[in-house]
Amino acid sequence: MLESLAIIVLTQNEADNLPRCLESIAGFGEAVVVDSGSDDGTQEIARQAGARVYEHSFESFAQQRNWALENCDLKSEWVLFLDADEIATPEFRQAVTNTIQDTPDLVAGFYCCWKMMLDQRWLRRSDSFPKWQLRIVRRGRADFIDSGHGQKEGRVDGELGYVREPYLHYALSKGWEVWWAKHNQYSGEEAADRFSRSASWRELFSKDPSRRNRALKPVLSRIPGWPLLRFLHMYILKGGFLEGREGFAYCASMGWYEYLIRAKMRDRGKRQIPRQLPSD
Repeated sequence: MLESLAIIVLTQNEADNLPRCLESIAGFGEAVVVDSGSDDGTQEIARQAGARVYEHSFESFAQQRNWALENCDLKSEWVLFLDADEIATPEFRQAVTNTIQDTPDLVAGFYCCWKMMLDQRWLRRSDSFPKWQLRIVRRGRADFIDSGHGQKEGRVDGELGYVREPYLHYALSKGWEVWWAKHNQYSGEEAADRFSRSASWRELFSKDPSRRNRALKPVLSRIPGWPLLRFLHMYILKGGFLEGREGFAYCASMGWYEYLIRAKMRDRGKRQIPRQLPSD
């Protein structure tokens, strides 16, 4: 076990997913579960697997991660964040081990990438692999801020590197109905973020693909027909059609997700237009 690494898993009613996630990190580092009031036995499963368990009400992914960094009595130098529907493969664990053991002090964290899995099929083209998120931080040297429905790096004291070996992400492990309900909620948060944010020229031309993508979202969301264009881009240009029915289902669902975001952005725009009083 890496004494210099803690793995934090955020949960809420993840009894179905959590055992596989915790099994994938057994012996890798100290497992810590931060739960948001589950009522399906998630906390008991975590304790039985040997994880330390904390409970904290969920506000946002960024705030939950920051709370965990500050309140989980961590002793390790490095912290890896995984979600319950994600799995650390042996190759990913080895890559993380090699990386953090040979890292100079000026590095504050690492971006990681994932393989989007649907029914055991890797959607490499449909999900535009690789995409990057800050998932490994040197404790006390980085934190997170809200970005749409998710999070991004906030304060960073040092440089950020990359772990190029991916972990596995089973985003549809609970089925399409749960995925659609979750993304209906996410679309409201994403619409609020995109509506209130203008594009930054600096980020639009950043060498960091994650920063570029975030900067592009408010621009692309305002293009007429963008939900259909998003589907065509993923399915035709990126090659999602080569990934069978799984590729079609995922690309079509992401187009639908963009439609929800755009519709909710329009609603916000209408609410901000002052009503015209009838003239005499």
